[in-house]
Amino acid sequence: MISFTDLFGGQRAKLVPAQAIADMQEDGAGFAGFATWLDMTPAHPDMLAVPDPETVIQLPWKPEVAWVAANPVMEGKEVEQAPRNVLRKLVAEAAELGLNVKTGIEAEFFLLTPEGDKISDPADTAEKPCYDQQAVMRRYDVIAEVCDYMLDLGWGPYQNDHEDANGQFEMNWEFDDALITADRHSFFKFMVKSVAEKHGLRATFMPKPVEGLTGNGCHAHISVWDLEGKTNAFATDKGTGPTGELGLSEQGAHFLGGIMKHAEALAALTNPTVNSYKRINAPRTMSGASWAPNTVTWTGNNRTHMVRVPGPGRFELRLPDGAANPYLLQAVIIAAGLSGIASKADPGPRYDIDMYAEGHTVTDAPKLPLNLLDAIRWFDEDAELKAKLGNDFSASYVKMKMQEWTSFVSHFSQWERENTLDI
Repeated sequence: MISFTDLFGGQRAKLVPAQAIADMQEDGAGFAGFATWLDMTPAHPDMLAVPDPETVIQLPWKPEVAWVAANPVMEGKEVEQAPRNVLRKLVAEAAELGLNVKTGIEAEFFLLTPEGDKISDPADTAEKPCYDQQAVMRRYDVIAEVCDYMLDLGWGPYQNDHEDANGQFEMNWEFDDALITADRHSFFKFMVKSVAEKHGLRATFMPKPVEGLTGNGCHAHISVWDLEGKTNAFATDKGTGPTGELGLSEQGAHFLGGIMKHAEALAALTNPTVNSYKRINAPRTMSGASWAPNTVTWTGNNRTHMVRVPGPGRFELRLPDGAANPYLLQAVIIAAGLSGIASKADPGPRYDIDMYAEGHTVTDAPKLPLNLLDAIRWFDEDAELKAKLGNDFSASYVKMKMQEWTSFVSHFSQWERENTLDI
């Protein structure tokens, strides 16, 4: 199974007999790029997905099949808009500075009925269902099977739980180099969906699949190391100032500053769908909190802000959601961080308040986009971030996302009928 991910996070693959893999390793498997969510036309030549042998995974639930991530190439050149190629370029750029970005992600998902219209467990009705041990055990077969597979794959899974929404779960595995994390994130989504289907269920990473409940986040934990991966380059003895007190070096503060500086534009990639903005601009949920930010602020060990710094040399970006493209999520984090280092960006003031209760007192912090259109516009206006990601990629992404937005606003909804039929 030679797989690549398109601009919208769609996973595309061709099944190749083992006897033919040598030719595919040399030349790649052929795809028509226009038939996927890539900025191409039917007139483009074949796009060849060249497999990366270091990523091969034997499907634990179907061991006669191997999955391998591929790098799209066209006419002998890497396709610049292909998400995995975008990330690989930024990993190389960070390496030139002697930096190795390592990340871990928290991929939340719901287990629904096969039709996707309701939570699969009718008994999962608690007002505060987070960590509900009865509910997680009723879905033991799915959760344990996926966890066992991650153990067998050597990912180092370490905890699984029922999350803050009814029918919602989270599974965690060890952090690693950004490209490795992106490949595993991509495979994890495929694996969870496949195992859920095997058990007669439907798994979704949709940001807000159930109105009134907490949405699916995809929090990213970020640390930056030397090239050997042995020394945290951003950790320092606790010093003075908003970042130094938390154990972030000056360079680490600038990396954080880049994320804060580009936050509104970042959202176009970390929160890439129309539905995403029902999560980050959500009203109070049934459990009492949305667990998602709506303002560009950072703090110490406090989960009500967009970024928290829970310990020396690392921070958590709580903005991304379940729809984030696994490769573009990592790419935009690195792009924003390197931009911050280059411009010596200041992360701004640290707020040590409960943003859900006292956020109204913060009057000078930027607000996150209210919808996908605002996010696309913010991204399109951020020339610095677009250049870091690659102008060819950025132009294609904006074009394709604007087409998606146009499709959405052209759709006639039931809400329109109910609210304007009698006007």
